[in-house]
Amino acid sequence: MLKIITYLVIVSVGVAFASIGDRSPVYQRCLDRCQILNCSEDGTVFVSDHHQAVHLKTLAWSCLDECKYNCMWKTVESFHQRNWKTPQFHGKWPFIRLFGIQEPASFAFSLLNLIVHLKMIKKFHRQVRSDSPLYWLWFGFCLICCNAWFWSAIFHARDFPLTELLDYACAFSIVLVNCYVMQIRIFRYVFPRFLHIILTIFFLAFFVNHTAYLSMGRFDYEYNMQLNVLVGTITAISWFIWAVLKRNKQPYVWKCSVYVAMTGLVLMLEIIDQPPIFYVFDCHSLWHLATAPLVVLIYSFAIDDCCYLRKTEIEAAADKYRSKIR
Repeated sequence: MLKIITYLVIVSVGVAFASIGDRSPVYQRCLDRCQILNCSEDGTVFVSDHHQAVHLKTLAWSCLDECKYNCMWKTVESFHQRNWKTPQFHGKWPFIRLFGIQEPASFAFSLLNLIVHLKMIKKFHRQVRSDSPLYWLWFGFCLICCNAWFWSAIFHARDFPLTELLDYACAFSIVLVNCYVMQIRIFRYVFPRFLHIILTIFFLAFFVNHTAYLSMGRFDYEYNMQLNVLVGTITAISWFIWAVLKRNKQPYVWKCSVYVAMTGLVLMLEIIDQPPIFYVFDCHSLWHLATAPLVVLIYSFAIDDCCYLRKTEIEAAADKYRSKIR
């Protein structure tokens, strides 16, 4: 879906390895002094008489992390005293942590998306018979999306190399499963069953290979971005063309069209790169908030589509039976 284009902007915003804030002399001096006075040589533990809160220990805030966090706010204050704009640090805006969570709004709204997926798959289960065509395909879609939003929440809670890898890899899994669902649905009556099996194996192997590549050495943001754009654009265009072609015979496909269009529209939130409101709500977190209602729309489409396919297959079987007994 066009979700990948949004993902592109997320990547491009976060690629920077250094920013004005962490390069500033105020920050550097503060960090050096804090480390010397409080931290072990590797920066992991406190050597000073410092009592760290339990929730910070639980979320693995090291002595160096604490120094970076505190010096970040001293630097922000220094910038504002000079009437300078709020700076970024290591490619990110400053956020007030909540219970040790680095980006509380993005964390909460990622969980919101996860919850909406779970609620909608329950609705899907209630309204669609388990023997309906593509029933289990949509359950697989839900499982992959829930896993991705879970790791998105973990990454926004604490940014580590591992959580970053899992977030980016699982975000790509949403892009890939959208493409997979699109191909299975559009070519359901075109490809024979064995080609669907081959297609499934290809998608699984492709995802594993992509994740393995990202995990080797330095994270390749550019490659990841380009691949996501390519797959997502193909998926979005394919869904939209299919929906336009089927609009008369299957009126409910408007939901798919609106889903694609609205996903592109909320992209505007990612283009706007401004300091977070109250140092909590940035445009990226608002994008997470905006995607949650769209989840309702795509599952509503899935419910209607599965019911339509079941009805079509029943009618086709009945026609075939009647032709045999004549």
